[in-house]
Amino acid sequence: MDKPRVAILDDYQNLALQLADWDAVRERCDVVVFDEHLPEDEAARALRDFDAICLTRERMALPGTLLERLPRLKFIAVTGPHNRTLDFDAAGRLGITVSCTRRSAAGQFATAELAWGLILALARNIPGEAENMRQGGWQRTVGMSLATRTLGLVGLGRLGSHMAPVAHAFGMKVIAWSQNLTEETARALNVARVEKEELFRRSDFVSLHLVLSERTRHIVGARELGCMKTTAFLVNTARGALVDREALVEALRRRRIAGAALDTFDVEPLPRHDPLRAMDNVILTPHLGYTVRELLAPFYAATVENVMAWLDGKPLRVLTAEQPRLSGQVVE
Repeated sequence: MDKPRVAILDDYQNLALQLADWDAVRERCDVVVFDEHLPEDEAARALRDFDAICLTRERMALPGTLLERLPRLKFIAVTGPHNRTLDFDAAGRLGITVSCTRRSAAGQFATAELAWGLILALARNIPGEAENMRQGGWQRTVGMSLATRTLGLVGLGRLGSHMAPVAHAFGMKVIAWSQNLTEETARALNVARVEKEELFRRSDFVSLHLVLSERTRHIVGARELGCMKTTAFLVNTARGALVDREALVEALRRRRIAGAALDTFDVEPLPRHDPLRAMDNVILTPHLGYTVRELLAPFYAATVENVMAWLDGKPLRVLTAEQPRLSGQVVE
């Protein structure tokens, strides 16, 4: 009998087999790593003969239209406690088991750390000056100090709250807003709770730290961007769709805001000819927020555990349409 085939998808850096011990899986299965993203039609062809696929967070969307074209697929391993881009109804209908991993404490604030890297890069034009040095040049721009500036946090949950003490260490003022934020929660972090419009009007840097839902989709649109200072910057390390993309492109093109730093996008990978790639007032990173070894290693180790449990007929940490996230676990 042929061995089951297991695909590891979107392993851009070819780290999955390095960060975890897959030997037990490889003894029982043919394991294939895909290090480039597969569009849906290409994925339907490439994955047609696989029995199991392993996802890294939400890099690869699995809508019902794709799952229905994978006749051998019986198991999906996802990293993280839930997955917003997987059609659980279709998986259940097709008899596909889905297992997840729990959130790891290691590297859990990596996205907030990246947000600070992007804020500093914007404040001092680090990418532009570094590139100028490579071309033989010297100083061309004047940056700004963070001290006395105002950081506006849209979302003060697990990651947003991690931003506040760092901002205070830089001597910044911190204000925050979200739909559920209370005065008591903000006060406990030495943060001033303000209304949404006031946050965008007062902030020198606006940093987004919300989970994407129908309630938060396009929560930053033309109105919010229009409230911002022409000297202010937007930073998004959360989810691309929190921002109305067309409104942001227009604001950047017309210099209504000073610039933006973006790590997440509506479509990922970002298309090669996307207009954002050509803008000199934008810093782009390829969804690096959570991609640190400290977080990926336990994710992949748990994925191995999940695959082995499925092979043994005793799947672990199963997600269903009725419970599409592990109880008590929240990503952002």
